[in-house]
Amino acid sequence: MRIIKLIISLFILVLFMNCVQDTKSKTITLTVDMNGIENVENVGVRGSNLPLSWKETIFLTDEDNDGIYQKTFSINTASYDLEFKFVKNSDFFELENQNNRSIVFEYKPETITYKATFNNQEEKIIRK
Repeated sequence: MRIIKLIISLFILVLFMNCVQDTKSKTITLTVDMNGIENVENVGVRGSNLPLSWKETIFLTDEDNDGIYQKTFSINTASYDLEFKFVKNSDFFELENQNNRSIVFEYKPETITYKATFNNQEEKIIRK
């Protein structure tokens, strides 16, 4: 009886070990067009998976002063997706009372560029 319990326990342990997903590298560039938006002091993003957080803003930059802000970051993740919203002036979330923006990942390494306009649901996702 002890041997049967031991065999069953080992079988269950092996099953659980095989359920762990490998992480895949993702390089993500988030781009948001702020043209036409008034009183922009800074632009950021908050989201569901590190390095993003719903509690802290990660700031985007507009290097050429064309009104389009961006930020590139790399992550290793086994997550299915990344949910986020752009933020104006550190505390004004776009798309109030609407769904979060989302990038659904493929189960492979990816380079993704996400292009959007602030407070507009339309998006363009480019994968390489």
